[in-house]
Amino acid sequence: MLELLSGFVQELRNAGLPVSLTENLDAMEAVQHIPLEDRDAFKYALGATLVKNSAHWRSFETVFEVYFSLRGPQYKINEESQDAIDEMWREMQEQLQQQGDGRGSSGGMDSLTPEEIAQILMQALLNGDQALMRALAKQAVQRFAGMEPGRPVGGTYYLYRTLRNLDLDGMLDKLMEASKQEVGGELTQLEERLERDEYQSRIEQFKKEIEAEIRRRLVADRGAEAMAKTLRKPLPEDVEFMHASRDEMQLLKKSLYPLTRKLAARLARKRKHGRRGPLDFRNTVRHSLSYGGVPADPRFKYPRPAKPELMVVADISGSVAAFARFTLMLVYAIQNQFSKVRSFVFIDGIDEVTQFFKGTEDITEAIHRVNTEADVVWVDGHSDYGHAFEVFWERYGKDVGPKTTVLLLGDARNNYHASQAWVVKEIRAKARHVYWLNPEPRSYWNTGDSIVGEYGNFTDGTYECRNLRQLESFVEKLA
Repeated sequence: MLELLSGFVQELRNAGLPVSLTENLDAMEAVQHIPLEDRDAFKYALGATLVKNSAHWRSFETVFEVYFSLRGPQYKINEESQDAIDEMWREMQEQLQQQGDGRGSSGGMDSLTPEEIAQILMQALLNGDQALMRALAKQAVQRFAGMEPGRPVGGTYYLYRTLRNLDLDGMLDKLMEASKQEVGGELTQLEERLERDEYQSRIEQFKKEIEAEIRRRLVADRGAEAMAKTLRKPLPEDVEFMHASRDEMQLLKKSLYPLTRKLAARLARKRKHGRRGPLDFRNTVRHSLSYGGVPADPRFKYPRPAKPELMVVADISGSVAAFARFTLMLVYAIQNQFSKVRSFVFIDGIDEVTQFFKGTEDITEAIHRVNTEADVVWVDGHSDYGHAFEVFWERYGKDVGPKTTVLLLGDARNNYHASQAWVVKEIRAKARHVYWLNPEPRSYWNTGDSIVGEYGNFTDGTYECRNLRQLESFVEKLA
């Protein structure tokens, strides 16, 4: 068990979870106080000691299911489930004999046809029999998945083959019809909804049993380490903005609010512990009375802290659209932490979209308005940073001041147009800070039509920002 836990912890680290030596020791101590045969208790004891971020739970669960798929419950068919299957099988054989089908009642579970397996499965789902569903999942994988030792095929392929033969798509309608026949009439709207949700949950549970059985067989064939490496997925903070799926974007969106809270805390702390102002003579003399007239505790006039201003200028052309969408979400989330937040988007033309983010609680609607209503096309709709920056300077350059932090977002791929880098130089001369965030890997910078180096010479820093971890590191600099 010690060797198994050590391998499990090492795989968690390989997957990106920050597991320290102390947490490893805590996990080994925790499992000594729970029954190892209780799979759920064992799983949650490890989770409680090794997982510190709820966003990491899915990765933890994947590694756990791989490493401990051959431990605990072995997905064996217990005697009660086997008797139930055999009884249903005998009843169906008798019905077929009465109908003149010609098949005898000899044989066992392995001789069941797909139609007979589907009928038994329907009874298991109607009754919510977990043990029977587990037994049928094992039988279905054995019969339909076509798994062969050493075959380099992913588990998704085996899952597809198994589910295709079971035809679960039509199972929900059959279950609802059976439920109506059982009560002898129509269900009320509430009853129908509750029944449908319950059956849908049971079908999903059966699918998970099939996935678990496929995973168990693959681990037995290929080994836990190889399977864990195959199933390994990046943590939410390591998902690249440019290639994130819809589900991954939702997880990233949820991670924004802790990020903005951290920024707010840093801003408040910095304003609280800002530089000291001139000596407050009157206050110093008053406090010196407690020291016999000795000014042992000088008092100062602290300047009134002010929230900084933020101006975001984002490229929303097709090459960086996903990155721009996410950063606009960030701007929306942090606007309460700055005294003024103004947002601008551009392709070859530029437009201010600050008003789209005001007075709305639906960020999706705001971003949709940005994409459909913003006037960002000047000629042909291909990126032209030089022209966009020139227009920005002409229209809004007067609004840049010593309290303003300017954030430039884009890959700086300018389609070989003039860079007009002097605009960034002028902005830097007036602004408090100018930063550039680039969603491309640093190795791609200044290759092809990328001119990020020309702009970077006039900024306070040019940062690679491809994922949430890098963005979080940069947000700390804003404070």
